[in-house]
Parts: sequence; C-alpha cells; structure tokens
Amino acid sequence: MKSYRHVFFDLDRTLWDFDAAAEVAFERIYEKYELQKLGIPSAHEFHEVYHPLNEQLWVLYRANQITKEDLNRTRFVLPLAHYGIHDTALADHLSEDYVFWSPRIVRLVPGTMELLDYLKPKYHLHLITNGFQEVQHTKLSGSGMAPYFETLTVSEEINVKKPNPEIFVYALEKAHALPNESIMIGDEMAVDIDGARAAGIDQIFFNATAKEEMGERTFEVRNLLEIMRIL
Repeated sequence: MKSYRHVFFDLDRTLWDFDAAAEVAFERIYEKYELQKLGIPSAHEFHEVYHPLNEQLWVLYRANQITKEDLNRTRFVLPLAHYGIHDTALADHLSEDYVFWSPRIVRLVPGTMELLDYLKPKYHLHLITNGFQEVQHTKLSGSGMAPYFETLTVSEEINVKKPNPEIFVYALEKAHALPNESIMIGDEMAVDIDGARAAGIDQIFFNATAKEEMGERTFEVRNLLEIMRIL
C-alpha cells in the first residue's frame, strides 16, 4: 500500500449533500414566490424539472461554453419555461435566493464528520471544487468543516475547472504536495477521478449509488466510512 500524506476531496455530493440542501432551498423559494399560483404543483416537482437542466448547464460551464452569469440565470429560466412561465425577472429572483439559501442549509453526506475526525490527525486535508467561491466558503464555515482543511482550491481562482489536470496541479502546488504522495476522493468519474489520474494522483471513487462507470480508478467505495480501510 502506497504511503499518502495529502488527501484531496471534492466537496459537492462527496462531503456536502448537495441534493438534500437543494430540496430544502426549493421549498423555501416555492413558498416565498407562491409558485403554486403560477401552476407549479410542488417544490419537489419543480426541483425534479430543474435538476437535469442544471446538470446540462454545468457541463457547458465546465467546458467554458457559458459564463457563471449565464448559468445562474438560465438554470431558472428553463424550468420556468417548462411550465409556460416566461419571466426573466422572476428567474433572477429565484436564482439569487437559491444561491443565498442552498449553502446555508447544512446537509452533509453520512459519515462526513466521522471520516474527517479520523483523517485529520493522520493526513493533510484539502479540497478541490468547481463551485463558486462565495458559495463554497459559506458551506465550509457554516457546516463546521472549515478547520479540517488546510487548503481550498476553487475553479474560479484560476479559471480552470475539473477535470482539467491544471487545477489539480495548481492544488498540489498550493498544498506543497507531490502527486505520488497524494490521493483524490470524489463522486464523479469524468470530473474528479479522470482529472486526478491525468495529473498523476491516485483516486478513490465514491460511488454511493453503485452506478456502472467506465474508466480506471485506484479504489472505489460505496460509503465514506469505507475509506478508513484504505487510509
């Protein structure tokens, strides 16, 4: 077994339960803007419509085909249009409230704090995320995770997003770490695992849904606490 010194984590859907927090945020904006009166049956259904559209926009954002501003507006323009609502002002208000609430509704993936407590005395811990700087810092400070991490690398810092290996190289330099003494933990094969491997970093694929994924990985786990058997 290789001896690691530095452990890099993805944040959303690896440690931070992004979807659980989003569900609650949608309930709040649904009630605040009385979206039922506009023909949207429920906050849950609105989120179900929103989710795949938002994922498609994030693919474009990671490929530098749209801007942060485009993403923030369009991800609510499209689901509103699904219900025949064409109101860009409302879309902007929903986006602003969602960006405010979603990082303040603390929902962590089961096992997160127990794993961090276990790893902190043994390793240097770091984060690499494609999220927006102000949002990710809010998540860390409000959740109690911030003290566990020595560095946080957000794609906005250098305008390079995972899976581009450049962001991993940048994060290594920021952490004063070498690739052969580091390991990356993330939930997306194409983003976290492939990117880390391209930068010469070993990987742990956090595959909570047991989905079939092509590609090489150093390790794979179904829950976070399984990582304790690797590290």
